[in-house]
Amino acid sequence: MCAVEILTLVVGLALTVLAVTTLSNRWGLSAPLVLIVVGLVGSYLPFIQKPTLSPELVLVGILPPLLYTAAHNTSLMDFRDNLSAIGWLSIGLVLFTTAGIGLLAWALLPLPFAAAFALGAIVAPPDAVAATAVAKQIGLPRRVVTILEGESLVNDATALVSLRTATGALTAAVTVGAVLLDFAKAVVIAVVVGVVVAKAASYVLRRTSDPVATTALSFLLPFIAFAPAEHFHASGVLSVVVAGLLIGHMAPVVETAQSRVTTRINWKTITYLLENSVFLLVGLQTRSIVSAASSSPLGWGRIIAACLLVLLGVMLLRVVWIMATRFVVRVRQRQGVTPWQESALISWAGMRGVVTLAAALTLPLATPHRAVLVLIALVVTAGTLLIQGLTLPVLARRLDVHGPDPREDALQEATVYARAVEAGRRAMEREAGPDDAATIATLRDQTERRVNAIWERLGRPDDQKETPSQTYRRLRTAAIKAEREEVLRVRSEGEVESEVISAVLASLDFEETSLMRVEQRVRRLRALSPALPDAPCEHLEQSPTFVEPRTHGECIGCQAEGTTPVHMRLCLTCGYVGCCDSSEGRHATRHYEATGHPTMRSFEPGESWRWCFVDGLLASGY
Repeated sequence: MCAVEILTLVVGLALTVLAVTTLSNRWGLSAPLVLIVVGLVGSYLPFIQKPTLSPELVLVGILPPLLYTAAHNTSLMDFRDNLSAIGWLSIGLVLFTTAGIGLLAWALLPLPFAAAFALGAIVAPPDAVAATAVAKQIGLPRRVVTILEGESLVNDATALVSLRTATGALTAAVTVGAVLLDFAKAVVIAVVVGVVVAKAASYVLRRTSDPVATTALSFLLPFIAFAPAEHFHASGVLSVVVAGLLIGHMAPVVETAQSRVTTRINWKTITYLLENSVFLLVGLQTRSIVSAASSSPLGWGRIIAACLLVLLGVMLLRVVWIMATRFVVRVRQRQGVTPWQESALISWAGMRGVVTLAAALTLPLATPHRAVLVLIALVVTAGTLLIQGLTLPVLARRLDVHGPDPREDALQEATVYARAVEAGRRAMEREAGPDDAATIATLRDQTERRVNAIWERLGRPDDQKETPSQTYRRLRTAAIKAEREEVLRVRSEGEVESEVISAVLASLDFEETSLMRVEQRVRRLRALSPALPDAPCEHLEQSPTFVEPRTHGECIGCQAEGTTPVHMRLCLTCGYVGCCDSSEGRHATRHYEATGHPTMRSFEPGESWRWCFVDGLLASGY
């Protein structure tokens, strides 16, 4: 294939990914599933050039950066809290599935057990991209997404080590002791390499302020972690995951804010192209794999039966393992028992991906019935993506399992941000000089406006009034548009240096982007039932959850002063109804300052949270 043909192929793949994902998002479809179907159809069109899926390209070129960015964006704290469930899935379930499918394939096909065991290792690990892509799209609970992400980060290591052992057994005898020793060696060396790479990277990142250099280093880190581990016959993918988790956890400390923003944007673009391209590539392999299997002496009846039974076995073994082990996992979970509905969803979110197909292509050419085994891997990959991927949203709705309430997130965000603002205020006052009073007042107003903007995301679902923060964003957006037009007019005159113009435009773009992020509306799906403590302080412990209000929802202060409220708050000592801090009158806070009544609760429909003015803490309103 010449250079022009390669360029045409790459551009064609990228344009197809862009078109399909854009249309899928517009029509509310799952882009990975649509790309699989598009690739499958495209594999049978004679005028489309089909790329050959190289296992080295996937396992060495594509998998490390995808695993690194997924691990980098995974919370190390959440990963640790769900380590028990992740371990049972990424190690226990992979070995269970490998053994189960190995026995099934051994019974169905004339294979040596090592080849059957290799097939089990190939189809055992769910994909690092597919399950979480579907899970996030349909809005599953964060705990479920964390477990699925954690499982997909680690299970490839278990499966690939098992596959290496099985392919080795095809040509030489192995013992149980040798297998266990090889597995332990692969894990220990991988963890050590990952930790060393993370420590070295953090040392360099602390001393690098250039965002371009930081981004370039982040692109190299997956391969820096992968190569040494593979050189020592350890698990390169596990090394990448360990490095990604640690570097992601340390990033707010070792990287500058500008470097983090730049790196995040660049990685998001690369991940978008890689993640979606792999699904298209899987579909495009269909015709060549089916053609290779057609020459098998086994006959299509036996081949189709083996494909369907292995697909069914992969899905059922996951359900059996998860529903059986959830009683063991819950004992070790810090967060308590996993509801059976969530376990059911996790058991059905076992979509396989490109790693399964790439692993199948690594089978030695002398493997008995290799073409059939590759076809089985393709059927399992496409079958789980289409069957489980399409039915997972339906199952989530039937089980009434949904993602976190955005208003609960807003409550927690407001609390954390308020604490951060208070720490910043104290730091400003320590640093301020005798002539800085006006500047301190201006900064205090700005930080209060940002906190109030978060609180304004709560409130009446049918409230059509424009809040103060919405007014600010509307007016500031209009001003930025006019400012940009003026800068472009100045640029057209050619009297100002282009670098100066670029710097001003970049500043306006950054501010407008911040306004657009804040503008995202909260979806009000149900009454707010946040997972808040009942009594985090003595004031809330002694406070009732509700008192008789002195009005039917009108702010007493606003009625007296003729001002307009935004959201209502109810004093839990005397029943005074006052407006929130985003309102002009701020009567709820003024009532506390005048009376010392320490607690209030939201007096908005569907909200059930309380607030302590003294300690700045949230509590449940039930």
